[in-house]
Amino acid sequence: MIRSNAHKYSVSAMCSVLQLPKSTYYYKPKPALNPGEQKLEDAVIQIFRDSRNNYGTRKIRVELTKRSIQASRRKIGKIMKRHGLVSSYTVAQYRPYKAAPNESKTTNQLQRKFSQDEPYAVVVSDLTYVRVDGKWNYVCLFVDLFNREMVGYSCGQRKTAELVY
Repeated sequence: MIRSNAHKYSVSAMCSVLQLPKSTYYYKPKPALNPGEQKLEDAVIQIFRDSRNNYGTRKIRVELTKRSIQASRRKIGKIMKRHGLVSSYTVAQYRPYKAAPNESKTTNQLQRKFSQDEPYAVVVSDLTYVRVDGKWNYVCLFVDLFNREMVGYSCGQRKTAELVY
């Protein structure tokens, strides 16, 4: 009715007479996905689920390429956003620092004799790391093998020789 009388009256006037919002008149539903886009969407969702919600756009794109499906990361991201797919990620794990040794070989003087008869005859140390405020810190503990008492400690943000001395 509005379309047939659009040449005589303005659309806004006819909408106000009919008590119809203009947005309702101009509303057009989004077109349905074509079969190719639906296939891509299903593949993205399946790859995401198969990865146990770990894969992001980069890895999903690699998997799609293996299946001979071509799609941009941007399009994959839009599909993921539309379906509420957010990849989970892991917190960075501690990786021990591998440095070339700069010392000569030391001999095993203890020979696995961890029980001692005299106090302070043998003091051993252990260097470990703990997470403080999201950063790795190092703790060096000094233990007397006579009674397993902790006789000292030092800590720092870097694994240096000063921690052990």
